[in-house]
Amino acid sequence: MKHLLNSLESSLAQSPVGIAVELPGGLRLGNANADLRLRFRDRMAVVALAMGEIGNVGAAIVEGRVALEGSMRQLMAAAAAMLRSDPARDEQVAWWRRVLLRARSMAAHTRARDAQHIQYHYDLSDDFYALWLDPRRVYSCAYFRADGMTLAQAQEAKLDHICRKLMLRPGERFLDIGAGWGGLLLWAAEHYGVDATGITLSRNQHAHVQRLIEERGLQGRVRMQLLDYRVLQVPEPFDKIASVGMFEHVGHAQMGHYFATVHRLLRPGGLLMNHGITAGGLDNAAGLGAGMGDFIERYIFPGGELMHVSRALQEMARAGLEMVDTENLRPHYARTLWAWSDRLETRLDEARRILVDQHGQEQGEKALRAYRLYLAGCALAFEHGWVALHQVLAARPTGEVAAGALAGAQSDYPFNRAYMYEDRAAAHAAAS
Repeated sequence: MKHLLNSLESSLAQSPVGIAVELPGGLRLGNANADLRLRFRDRMAVVALAMGEIGNVGAAIVEGRVALEGSMRQLMAAAAAMLRSDPARDEQVAWWRRVLLRARSMAAHTRARDAQHIQYHYDLSDDFYALWLDPRRVYSCAYFRADGMTLAQAQEAKLDHICRKLMLRPGERFLDIGAGWGGLLLWAAEHYGVDATGITLSRNQHAHVQRLIEERGLQGRVRMQLLDYRVLQVPEPFDKIASVGMFEHVGHAQMGHYFATVHRLLRPGGLLMNHGITAGGLDNAAGLGAGMGDFIERYIFPGGELMHVSRALQEMARAGLEMVDTENLRPHYARTLWAWSDRLETRLDEARRILVDQHGQEQGEKALRAYRLYLAGCALAFEHGWVALHQVLAARPTGEVAAGALAGAQSDYPFNRAYMYEDRAAAHAAAS
C-alpha cells in the first residue's frame, strides 16, 4: 500500500493542475487548496487512479464511489497527465482474443441488439440533448471552416461541406443512413433540392423528424423511416448516400455487410460520404486502453466499435467502392466536443431536472455524471489523437472507361477538389 501511495503522490505532483485527493480512511494527498478535488469512498478506485486507469476512475465517479468537485477541463488535464501509456497503442491483441472479440461483435450486432443499443443512447431524452447541441441538433463533428464560428455556424458549415462533396443536385435521390434529428436530411432537401430519405433506429429521432417534415411542408420530397439499414429495400438505387456518425455502431463483424449494402443501394457512378469516428491506433482491436473503451461501452455507446481508417478503406474496397477523397477532421471534433461540454456545464441544474424527471433520481444523476465525463473525455481523446474523425468520399464505379469528367473516372466525381470549396452561389448557379 505504501508503494501505491508513493506512486499516486508522484502522479499528482506531475499534474498540470492542482488536485486534492481524499482517500477512504481520511488521508489527504496533493494540493489541499486545489480547485479540483476527488473524494474516494472505494479503495479499488484509488488503485485505478494510481495505475492510470482513468476510465475505471470515471466509472467510479458515475457510480458515486468517487465524489468530484471542479471543472471538466481541469479534470481532463489531470487525467491526461496520469496515464501510464498511450490508450490508442496498447499491446497488440493476441490472435485468440481477436477471435473472441469477433464472436462478441457478431453477437452484439444482430438487428434486435443494434436497435436496443441505439435506443439506449439516442432515446435518453430529446430535451437533454437540446440543452447542449446546436438548434438543429446536429450530433456529429462540426466543421470550423473560419475563425470565430459559433457551434451552430460550424454545424451548418459541416452540413454544407458534406452536400458539396457529394455534388448534390436538384431532383437527385439522396439517402441519409442514421439521419439523427434530421439536420443533414433537411439541409440537403431545402438547400440542394434533393428527394431525401432518412433512416434511423431511434424512435425519438424518427418522431422529431416526422414533425419537422410536416411543419416545413416537405411531405412527398422528404421521408424518415424507422428501420435498420440491412432491411432497406428501394425500387431504384440512390444517386448519393451519406452516413454520418453511424458506422461506429456497425461492428467489426458486420462492416463488410454494411459496405456491401451501401454498394447495393448506390447507383453505378454515384457517391457515398462516410463520415465517422476512427481508431487512432492500428492494433487496438479491443478499443481504447486505460479503461476508457470499457467506460464508453458501459455507459454511453453499448456495441460501439472503432476501426482504423485503413481498415475501413479495405472494407470499402472489398465491397466494390472506390475511395476518391479522404479528409481527417480530428481537431474539429475536439473543438465540437468542448463546445458541447461547456454548454452542458453551464446548464447542469436543468440537465439534472430533465434526467431525474424522466429516469428517476438515481439513474438520472448517474446519466448526468456519465455524460459530463463522456463529452470532456472524448474531447481529450480527439485532441491527443487517440481517436480521429474521417470523411471518406467513395464512388461506385460504372465500369465504363469513357464515362465521367475524365477518361476512366467512371463516376460523378470530377477528380478535382476545387468544386468542394468554390463559392456556393456560383456552384448553385452552375448546377441550375
